[in-house]
Amino acid sequence: MTSAPPAGPGVVKTAPGPAAPPLMPVGRRDVRRALTRVLPLSPAVVLLLLFLAGPIAYCAYIAFTDLQLTGQAESSFIGFDNFRAAFKDDAFLNAVWLTLVFTVLSSLIGQNTLGLSLAVLMQRASKPVRTVTGGIVIAAWVLPEVVAGFLLYAFFRREGTLNAVLDWLHLPSQNWLFTLPILAVSFANVWRGTAFSMLVYSAALNEIPKEITEAAEVDGAGGWRRMWHITLPMIRRSIGTNLMLNTLQTLSVFGLIWVMTRGGPGNRSQTLPLFMYEQAFQKSMIGYGTAVALLLLVVGSLFSLVYMRLLRTEV
Repeated sequence: MTSAPPAGPGVVKTAPGPAAPPLMPVGRRDVRRALTRVLPLSPAVVLLLLFLAGPIAYCAYIAFTDLQLTGQAESSFIGFDNFRAAFKDDAFLNAVWLTLVFTVLSSLIGQNTLGLSLAVLMQRASKPVRTVTGGIVIAAWVLPEVVAGFLLYAFFRREGTLNAVLDWLHLPSQNWLFTLPILAVSFANVWRGTAFSMLVYSAALNEIPKEITEAAEVDGAGGWRRMWHITLPMIRRSIGTNLMLNTLQTLSVFGLIWVMTRGGPGNRSQTLPLFMYEQAFQKSMIGYGTAVALLLLVVGSLFSLVYMRLLRTEV
């Protein structure tokens, strides 16, 4: 065993410092890091479970029972009987068809197309025109649904504004709410909801670099070619997001149609929300109405999955 050589001249001896604290095990550090990230979100998660997931789970349970509002002491579990009854019910199938027609006409085609057209036109319009147009469109959007329904009822009814204008132009008039009720309520939903699409597309169009459109214009690309090959691909994600939000909102429209037609005449404008309300609260069949509501939730989820898949697809 050899001893350390003595310190030579000029070498200063230093006292040893305090020992370094022991390192925390990797597993414990991961747990602490996870808790630091999760704990701030826990109140929001609890609220979502309490007020969103809880009611949905309870409704899913009710959909498998024969619960009624009146004339029943207690409910019993009946399995898929409500769902089988729904798909055998001609009124339910009619409501499904009208819901699809209403959604395609008023949301996928009406609000989406008109909102994009207004956003493109307002980019090229003068400031006074943009202010007036934007104010009118947004005013229809901020109106309560019931108020908008009464306004459009007064517009389409037999003695309403539309027929008065047609009579003044010596054109044939008709009772629009009786002859074409689903088209009337679709137009009403377009009139009320286009502002949201216009705002979404206006924000998206403002994010397109002007250098790209100016370069395309210099290269000789016309307006339609710039729109198809430059504008639409660059705002593709905004289009998908707008379509998803508009579709989900349109699937749940109730007050507007109820005020204008109450689903009539007969059931010619009875969409799924109105059919669900009729079964659950007018005919007191809560279990059957909740099953219809659960099917509507499934339809909305399928639309959401399709749009989210499209949003993940790269250009």
